[in-house]
Amino acid sequence: MTSKSSSGAGDTSANSVAMAVLNAIQNPVVMVDEAGLIAFANWEAEAFFGASASHLSRYRISSFIPFGSPLLALIDQVRERRAPVNEYRVDLSSPRLGQDKLVDIYVAPVSSDPGSVVVVFQERSMADKIDRQLTHRAAARSVTGLASMLAHEIKNPLSGIRGAAQLLEQSVEDDDRALTRLICDETDRIVSLVDRMEVFSDERPVDRVPVNIHSVLDHVKAVAKAGFARNIKISENYDPSLPAVFANRDQLVQVFLNLVKNAAEAVGDRPDGEIMLTTAYRPGIRLSVAGTREKISLPLEFCVIDNGPGVPADLVPHLFDPFITTKMNGTGLGLALVAKIIGDHGGIVECDSQNHRTTFRVLMPASKGITSEDAPLPNSTGTTR
Repeated sequence: MTSKSSSGAGDTSANSVAMAVLNAIQNPVVMVDEAGLIAFANWEAEAFFGASASHLSRYRISSFIPFGSPLLALIDQVRERRAPVNEYRVDLSSPRLGQDKLVDIYVAPVSSDPGSVVVVFQERSMADKIDRQLTHRAAARSVTGLASMLAHEIKNPLSGIRGAAQLLEQSVEDDDRALTRLICDETDRIVSLVDRMEVFSDERPVDRVPVNIHSVLDHVKAVAKAGFARNIKISENYDPSLPAVFANRDQLVQVFLNLVKNAAEAVGDRPDGEIMLTTAYRPGIRLSVAGTREKISLPLEFCVIDNGPGVPADLVPHLFDPFITTKMNGTGLGLALVAKIIGDHGGIVECDSQNHRTTFRVLMPASKGITSEDAPLPNSTGTTR
């Protein structure tokens, strides 16, 4: 942040401290001058608007927000009244900023610079996503009882049906043997589906240890490149300083194999298809624990990003519900299982989808213990490989 007047090294030092403080804030902050130009933008604002501070400073705030946005009226109101104003759930969605840009806005005058205002954006998306995630967990719990019922009430009759079909197969003509084979195959398919659903009824505590997420993602990438994603580019953008995640390694492999396989199916055979795996440290996300005053910090962010056609907008809020799928022959249990596993770990998973960019984001707690043999961090620069 620059000052219009300076009285020496003391002001420079104060400005440096002010910039450090503003850049440490986890919300986008901009200062708009009397002419409507963006005089300052912190790091979060650069990410929010998708442009550097130097680029932003050449344009008015109106160039980056939707036409007729209430934000402009709020800025004018603050200039006139010389008093701060809050506005909640303001929709800033646009092709420039992306879809689902729902924010709370705080606008305040700058006393030392008449006509200038400071605008602080609080994105509502994460709070709303956490609310939806709790709904996903409830949906996963509801399928638990259904899974138990199916296991006891369906698998036993199916076993009898399959046995009868095998007996018939030995006495029917060759032309009819295909029908008995069909009965056996379809019975096996239903049993397989019920077996997958039985996973939801497993309420045993998760056996967790400190795990290096980069080792998990590297294993998932190797499996994918050897099979379903052999012709798809998979890139990485890792934070090498990331602490270990407190988790069950095998279950994390299952989660990310599922997410990468979905991404590979979304990309398909397009020649420019790409999947990106990212890890980052995002402090500030905390989740309340039901029945207690405890809040769990979820600073570890792991993303699987693909440039496929995206998920239909009307399906996104229900994507982690059981039996919801966009696949022709899908069962709709894969993402429901992902939500259950991550929920059992105390984390959340969410999907952001736009045309040619779908992001599955997993937020999890960091390990507080000593890392296991799997936990040492890789020798990585943290850049895309």
